[in-house]
Amino acid sequence: MTPDPHGWTALVLAGQRPGVDPVAAHFGLDAKALVPVAGELMLGRVLMALADTPQVARIIVLAQNTLRLRAHPDLAWAVEEPRITFQVSGPTISGSVLAAVNDPAIGLPVLVTTADNVMLTPATLAEFIAGAGASDVSVAMVERARLEAAVGPNRRTWLAFKGGAYTGANLFALTGPAARNALAFWERVEQDRKSVLRLASHFGPVLMAKLLLRRMTVHQALAAAGAKLGASAAPVLLSDGRMGVDVDKVEDHALAERLLAERG
Repeated sequence: MTPDPHGWTALVLAGQRPGVDPVAAHFGLDAKALVPVAGELMLGRVLMALADTPQVARIIVLAQNTLRLRAHPDLAWAVEEPRITFQVSGPTISGSVLAAVNDPAIGLPVLVTTADNVMLTPATLAEFIAGAGASDVSVAMVERARLEAAVGPNRRTWLAFKGGAYTGANLFALTGPAARNALAFWERVEQDRKSVLRLASHFGPVLMAKLLLRRMTVHQALAAAGAKLGASAAPVLLSDGRMGVDVDKVEDHALAERLLAERG
């Protein structure tokens, strides 16, 4: 398919957090993005899904060591693909994305995803883009029942709201200028991303109480959280339950290999 020249810019986060990554260490590698899953590098799978999505006009890989990625023979096709570039990232994820959207050569709108988002497909990307709407920030999420129906019981960071529990799908759309407010806030609280309580505490006692008591739906909660940040925010609930699976742990890698084998 021919990409839309006026389409989205996709940012792929392919760097390393501080410390030893357990998945990379398990496979004796120094870069998690280069861990193979079902015979393909994780980063390669994500890049191929984006490259096969007509709505995506260009792809920027953000990592601390881009030379290491570019040198891998299995990514030679990506290095040669004119729509894909590699750019050195900053010390934090949120700061790197904020720097990208503040760069006049990149700007908004952008899609943001991660190198370990190996279940990503062009169909899911098209679904997400269609659902992103007019919000400054759109967040892809998967409902727990849908994920467990697709992959079985699974340990995730579940966010419980009125009407259901959800997990993130490592896929975001930043469209309006106010998305910068959300990124600046995320840079301040990024270390609390895995703790629902600590994360909620940053939004004040009233909103925190409503969240803890499950008085808000997921749509209401994101709208309220966005209002606190000076940005509009909304979820996009994905139909593919497998999109709730990324490769944060070694057991996630085994699950992803099984799911990819089943998908063929």
